[in-house]
Amino acid sequence: MKIFGAVLVGAAVALVAGPAAAQMQTPNINLLSDLPSKTPEEREQEAIKDKAYRESLKKIPDAKATNDPWGTVRSTEAPKTPAKPKTKTGSTSN
Repeated sequence: MKIFGAVLVGAAVALVAGPAAAQMQTPNINLLSDLPSKTPEEREQEAIKDKAYRESLKKIPDAKATNDPWGTVRSTEAPKTPAKPKTKTGSTSN
């Protein structure tokens, strides 16, 4: 019976250790492409496009009004607070 228990424990350890060992092995994957670098003409064209993009962003006007759909429903004044705190009923202090 002890041998059977030892076999079961060994099998359980093997089942648990197998996937963990598989996760440790990393394949050799090169995520960087082996494409040639950009030519000077391509770099110049990209710089022109970037400059035009930045200039177009400067032409966008600033938003002056808030975009609050509930703005007309809410009141703009602060809630009124009671001048005198309410006392519990049955108190004798006055």
